[in-house]
Amino acid sequence: MADVAVVFHSDNRTTQQLAQAVHQGCISVGGVSSELLQITGKAIIEGRFCNSEFLQQLEPTKAIIFGSPTYMGCVSAQFKAFADATGDLWEQQRWANKIAAGFTIGSNLSGDQLNTLQYLQVFASQHGMLWAGLDVPGTNSPGEGTTAMKPQNRLGAQSGLVAHSADGVVHSGDLASAVYLGQRVARISQQLAF
Repeated sequence: MADVAVVFHSDNRTTQQLAQAVHQGCISVGGVSSELLQITGKAIIEGRFCNSEFLQQLEPTKAIIFGSPTYMGCVSAQFKAFADATGDLWEQQRWANKIAAGFTIGSNLSGDQLNTLQYLQVFASQHGMLWAGLDVPGTNSPGEGTTAMKPQNRLGAQSGLVAHSADGVVHSGDLASAVYLGQRVARISQQLAF
């Protein structure tokens, strides 16, 4: 049983790289266990996510961090199929009071990634989850008294992690933000009594 589950879909490995960094952030916090759960096309039959074991692994967690690439301004079809398959869990509010967070990556610098985060946030809210955004100010300007740019939250999204990669290479600042997001969620999950 993991304390934190990182649930993601990745088509070209960039979302997977972020998921692995989030996972590393989670397990770097003492006493927190984390598990990577990848949504694959094999689990989708006739457009429906059909993997009850996958969903059962989420039941005992304290937190779930969702990740999807941004396709056409929202989550991937594979992630949406997973989300739709949680209807029975939603009806019973089985994920209520779990911590939730999210991350996404797109190939365009401003490719409507914020809409993907907002979808993930609404999805979590439907389940009665408690959303944790990034508590790191955007890095459009250097920190006070320095000319060096901060490595985290380089694109300035507060709702969660927004990353950008036009060439399949994930920016080191985005990976640093992913590690930080995992650490943040892990620490919050330790603070809340369930």
